[in-house]
Amino acid sequence: MTFSIVATDGVDVGVAVASKFVAVGAFVPHEEAGVGAVATQCYANPKLGEVVLALVRQELTAREAVEKALAQDPDREQRQIGVVDRRGNAYGFTGRECPEYAGHVIGSGFVASGNITAGPQVIEAIARAFETQRGELVDKLLAALEAGEKAGGDRRGKQSAAAPLLRQNGGYLGLSDVYVDIGVDDHPEPVAELCMGTGPVAEGDPSDVVAKKDVAAEAQSISKRLGFYKGDVTGMWDGETEKAFRGWAGYRTSKTG
Repeated sequence: MTFSIVATDGVDVGVAVASKFVAVGAFVPHEEAGVGAVATQCYANPKLGEVVLALVRQELTAREAVEKALAQDPDREQRQIGVVDRRGNAYGFTGRECPEYAGHVIGSGFVASGNITAGPQVIEAIARAFETQRGELVDKLLAALEAGEKAGGDRRGKQSAAAPLLRQNGGYLGLSDVYVDIGVDDHPEPVAELCMGTGPVAEGDPSDVVAKKDVAAEAQSISKRLGFYKGDVTGMWDGETEKAFRGWAGYRTSKTG
């Protein structure tokens, strides 16, 4: 009983989801960097996410993986699944027994899905926002989720939201694939809370929002003053900025033990 979007930009894979259900992020999203992402919802069977990813790993397309996984599920008409694979293939399935309004939209590198939503406008708004929002994949996913909420969202109400994204070696110090992992398990305005502080999709006082460009510029300025960065202050987190930041972090660690 959820609305979601699953997507890839060829580098990151991610899912953004909201529901009148506690801790929806623990059940709907399934991802593997370099493989693909799955959102399994309605009368969700979390095992389907694992099965579909395993099949995609074996070089089946998103559609082939879903069809093979559902062929073994006697309750498939109560399932709703959105899948993208590493090549950008996208496929969605909405079972005939999913409660109204239920449906999905398949686009280039994404699937927007929902059930027990306020109407088809919810899924359409999610798809439209994803296609028009600029920025990284996380920006596009959060904008899509916010648009779905504004279009009516889950007609039962609001409770939780999540947006996990993976990038190969994109996590802390390149030691994991967890690039973004934000979630709200129980809140009266979970989507707004999820989007807080993420730039163009954030709600509230704009003075509370720190843009990523500002953070990069500040890091460059400080690193330059300390002698770790030699370039111009551009506000772009490029290779030289990353190298300078790592140099500073290593220096601080060695000095503090």
